[in-house]
Amino acid sequence: MTQHTAQTDPTALDPLEVAVWASTMAMIAEEMGAVLIRGALSPNIRERRDASCALFDAEGEMVAQAAHIPVHLGALPEAVRAVRACAPNPGDVFLLNSPWHGGSHLPDLTMVEAIADGDHVAGYAVVRAHHADVGGMSPGSMPQGATELVQEGLILPPVRLERAGVPDDDLLRLILANVRTPDERRGDLAAQRAACAAGAAGWQTLLARHGRDRIAGVVHGLVAYAERRATARLQALDGARGVAEDVLEGDGISEALIPLRLALRIEDGHLHLDFTGTAPMVTGNVNCPIQVTRAAALFVLRSLLDDDVPTNAGIARPITIVTPDDCCIAARSPAAVAAGNVEMSQRLTDLLFAALADAGVEVPAQGQGTMNNITFGGSGWTFYETLGGGQGASARGPGPDAVHVGMSNTRNTPIESLERAYPIVIDRYAIRRGSGGAGVHRGGDGVVRAYRVLAPCTVTVLTERRARAPRGAAGGGDGTTGENRLNGASLPAKCRRGLATGDIVELRTPGGGGYGAS
Repeated sequence: MTQHTAQTDPTALDPLEVAVWASTMAMIAEEMGAVLIRGALSPNIRERRDASCALFDAEGEMVAQAAHIPVHLGALPEAVRAVRACAPNPGDVFLLNSPWHGGSHLPDLTMVEAIADGDHVAGYAVVRAHHADVGGMSPGSMPQGATELVQEGLILPPVRLERAGVPDDDLLRLILANVRTPDERRGDLAAQRAACAAGAAGWQTLLARHGRDRIAGVVHGLVAYAERRATARLQALDGARGVAEDVLEGDGISEALIPLRLALRIEDGHLHLDFTGTAPMVTGNVNCPIQVTRAAALFVLRSLLDDDVPTNAGIARPITIVTPDDCCIAARSPAAVAAGNVEMSQRLTDLLFAALADAGVEVPAQGQGTMNNITFGGSGWTFYETLGGGQGASARGPGPDAVHVGMSNTRNTPIESLERAYPIVIDRYAIRRGSGGAGVHRGGDGVVRAYRVLAPCTVTVLTERRARAPRGAAGGGDGTTGENRLNGASLPAKCRRGLATGDIVELRTPGGGGYGAS
């Protein structure tokens, strides 16, 4: 067995200081995100905002994050740890995507700037963004059918893009030579670089105003405060125990169900998660590295906390994760992982909430439980997006319609932006009425989105909840399963197809579960 846990830090701030400093740090991360969105070229980053920004201190502890993508943000600490292992100098800028070095899946390129404070590294500004292509066997780098990581795209351990502010143009040329859309990638990387610079500038302004020692004390205090709040919440649930089982609907190679199991217990202010009985690594690419599993656990614990608790490294400290040594949710090289980041992470979220429910904690019914990944690519272009669906209802009210749930927090791609940039026309985009589960409070409805291609291309679909519906809660009805279609004929949940001009691909996303017997 492998146990994953963390240390504690007793430093404290008074409540007023916490409120002021937490907002200050978070606003730097939010400004990073604003710079990224304004500068990005691809609709996936510019419009859908499939990217995340965060600040870390010199020891690699997350200090603040923007309200971006849970599966990105919860997995970033391992990326910073991998960069710190490279002994960065002040001002160095690194790029990585390797899941064995803190990445999640290869399209998520993570840029890390070592923030300079004279001859010291004061902290790290970090931006993770999903690029619409990083090479590999299929346009869009989200291939169905991949069985090893090298098939999914260019693999980057932490590599220096800049040394003390001096760009490595040779490295950039090498990266751009291995992608299908180099101009778009160059623009998105430039936007990431500007966002990192904004984070570094914000941090340096604080250092200039308050001094290195004061900022170090503030950081330790914020992290310790978040840990105390998380621990106190868990202490209120002391003794809770729950178990849950779920499955993933195949790995893209086989349709055999992939079992996931969890035994949860809360003891002495600590959340213990034991995934013994979960399937070993599979052939296809629904495996995920341990940092994605951590991200799911962090998201679920964060959802139990009050809104005023700052999201930083302190929340992760009361979590211990145990996985089997050979396990699809703690994947190791050379496993393929492109779908694990997006689909396995969603199922882990469902599993964690189900175990909490079994332990007597009030949680909503299941949401759609998938990101509904769809990728198109042809000569000189690639397009990727995920689609919203129904959120589960709860004791407080019905689930919202047509939203991203769980580990995704992106927007939709506006039709006008998509059609302007790519040879695709959206024939239909509508709420899938009646797809939410029945109950005292109904589950949210999914969406219907139909794409008509105007040029020959390849489409890749990676989806879940096409066979097993999102479950209702407290007697509520299940949501409706999703459907994938090509020219009216059914498509598998995970597939890749060549398309001719005029072909229509339609995704009907799942509805959320209902709450309470109606």
